Amino acid sequence: MSAFTPLKDLSIAFVQYCYVVTDLESACHQFHERLGVGPFVGGSEGVLENHIYRGSPALPIKLKAVFVQSGDINIELVELVSAAPSAFHDLFDNGRGGLHHAAMFSDDYEAQKQRFVSQGMDVVSEFSTDFGAKICYVDARETLGHFIELYPENAIIRAMYSQARNIAGDWSANKLIVPWDI
Repeated sequence: MSAFTPLKDLSIAFVQYCYVVTDLESACHQFHERLGVGPFVGGSEGVLENHIYRGSPALPIKLKAVFVQSGDINIELVELVSAAPSAFHDLFDNGRGGLHHAAMFSDDYEAQKQRFVSQGMDVVSEFSTDFGAKICYVDARETLGHFIELYPENAIIRAMYSQARNIAGDWSANKLIVPWDI
C-alpha cells in the first residue's frame, strides 16, 4: 500500500455513518429510545441497479433504508432484502449487523475513487440509483474496520440529507418513520 496523501479539499469529509440492521422498524425504535433521534426518513424498499461487484456485473441490491439526523451527522439504517453478493454482505452475513460504512461526497467522484484504489482500497460494489447517481463502496476495513461510501455531488442526494436534517427540528415525535419528500 502506498503512503497516504493528505486531502487538499477539506470539503471531503464524512457526512454519514451507516448501520446494517436485521429489522428496520425495530432498529428505528431502538435508536430513538437510546439516542433520542428522529424522525427517520424513508423506509420503503429500494433497488440499487446496475450493480458491479468486484469488477463484474452482479444482481441488484435490494434494501430498505432510512436517514435520521444526529447533530451534524446523518445516520443511515439499512435492512438488506436481497442475499446476492455485495459490499454489505462482505461485512455482514444475513442475520448480523453493525457499522457498515461512513459516507462522503466528492466534487470529482472518479478522481476520488481512483485515489482510494491507488491507496490499496478496492471498489467492492458500485451501482447507479434510479435518479442517475453512481455510488460506490470502497473497502477500508484494513484501516477503518468498515467501508467508505463515495457519492458524487448530486442535488437529489443532498436533498435527502436536507430533508432528514430539516424535519428533525420540527418533529413532534408523533410518527417515527416518515416517507421521503423529494
